Amino acid sequence: MENVRATRYVLPLREGGSMPGLMEADDDGMYVVKFRGAGQGLKVLVAEVVVGLLGRAIGVHVPELAVVDVDAAIAKYEADEEVQDLLDASLGTNLGLDFLPGSFGYDGSRTPDAATAQAIVWLDAFTANVDRTWQNPNLLWWHDSLVAIDHGAALYFHHSWPSEAPDPGRFARQRFDASTHVLAEVAGPLEKVAARHPEFAALLTPEVLESVVAAVPEEWLETTEFLPNTAAVRAAYVDALTARLAEPAAWLPGAA
Repeated sequence: MENVRATRYVLPLREGGSMPGLMEADDDGMYVVKFRGAGQGLKVLVAEVVVGLLGRAIGVHVPELAVVDVDAAIAKYEADEEVQDLLDASLGTNLGLDFLPGSFGYDGSRTPDAATAQAIVWLDAFTANVDRTWQNPNLLWWHDSLVAIDHGAALYFHHSWPSEAPDPGRFARQRFDASTHVLAEVAGPLEKVAARHPEFAALLTPEVLESVVAAVPEEWLETTEFLPNTAAVRAAYVDALTARLAEPAAWLPGAA
């Protein structure tokens, strides 16, 4: 991921619970920034990176990701007290997603082709992302492309690490319920999603999984009693993804 420095806070995006913000950066780009100081914590940023890069690896359109450095001067001149507090709590590296001007939320009035829908359903099933329903589609139309956003609710297993040792097998066996997925009908029978597992799994080689996890900034990885260093944390993510990839019959909707 590219590393950029924030130069101006433009406005808050209050639709989400974590209150991301639109920011300008020193590469002249505009980013939707998800902050490390938000109440959801660093693991949400990790999930965004891992799932976003996995999605890109299988051909799902996900906004370009960047590491956005926020310094104290940005917070100092912010008039909104709530935003100032959030920026003060987020000094250092944060996650930026390329801003897509003119994009609009998915409402079903225009639908993607079945192959695109199947890829997104498969990605969400693989990463256990429960946050892609009609209540919260987390999809944007931009030009002629359907873009998947907001993956912080995926990879639920890492929230248990502070209190217990990682268990890749448990995640591998956790079935995904696609009945409320916003693209379930567009994807067609779930057997067709399952039939594409070999295609997607072949793209997520061990080298790809390791490179995806390696892209997460070191300071976002939280060590625990059971994971005493960041190398162990990265290995735990790779182990969980590898185990799930190998057991599609246990978790994949439509699988025999």
